[in-house]
Amino acid sequence: MAPLAAYEGLVKRFGEISAIEQLTFEVPEGGVFGLLGPNGAGKTTAIRVLLGLAAPTAGSTRLLGARPGTPAFTPAVRSVGSLIEGPAVYARATARQNLRIEAAALGLRESGSEIDELLSVVGLLDRADTKAGEFSLGMKQRLGLAMALLGRPRLVVLDEPTNGLDPAGIVEIRELIKRLPERGTSALVSSHLLGEVELMCDSAAIVDRGRMVAQGTISELVSRQGGTGFNVVFEPEGTERAIALLSSRGMIASGSDGVLTVSGPGVDGAHISRPLAQAGIYVSELRRTEATLEEVFLSLTRPGSHGR
Repeated sequence: MAPLAAYEGLVKRFGEISAIEQLTFEVPEGGVFGLLGPNGAGKTTAIRVLLGLAAPTAGSTRLLGARPGTPAFTPAVRSVGSLIEGPAVYARATARQNLRIEAAALGLRESGSEIDELLSVVGLLDRADTKAGEFSLGMKQRLGLAMALLGRPRLVVLDEPTNGLDPAGIVEIRELIKRLPERGTSALVSSHLLGEVELMCDSAAIVDRGRMVAQGTISELVSRQGGTGFNVVFEPEGTERAIALLSSRGMIASGSDGVLTVSGPGVDGAHISRPLAQAGIYVSELRRTEATLEEVFLSLTRPGSHGR
């Protein structure tokens, strides 16, 4: 199956400033794909180039198989919904009127029932006749998402859709986005919020300083970093000996008062418990843990982590 969007060695520079360097990845159909990176990593620039809002310096992108500047690109862009840098809504128009205005601008003939269905999807049907100027930021974001979903696009591109929201608003938008594939709409979501990407997305690309440093499903990204470790519990007096013993065998061990976290390439429970028992340190609890996306992200984007 062809990807819905693709970056092929994309380079974007502003004068001597390099915003994107050799960015290459694909957005598959049928899920929520995260573009994850710290602020200033080049995420918004990458999205603007994909949608034809900025020209690349080198390399190329494809959107629904079409490249910018080709006859097929304009209809491709019209088939993609987007929400970039906040929703553009008319404050004096109601939620329903905003959707009608946007549909007309896109050349869509959305019926009243179709517009009401979208308002229902984003949880605004009971506020359909309320002026958008009276909406909270979270409600405006929901309205912007409804506008992006006009015409049932195959792909929606959402740039930091939970930015500035309170915790309740973040949960609302996250749950809406997670349900999009059920409607036949895939999503490309940029974010710097690690926890949101982990909870919202099926797969992701991590970018830092304009370069992609990792890509895969969320579970692949975590396991690829060798993030599996163990929590180990034993009698407190054995702590210093245990750390020294496990460290001498190439493991990373830290902790205090008889509670350690232990990790290392290829480490399993037997590698930990056997030498400790032989040294007279008897384990009362040994529990496997998994690295979080946050740990992976920090290891990939810390200064000097990829030769920059």
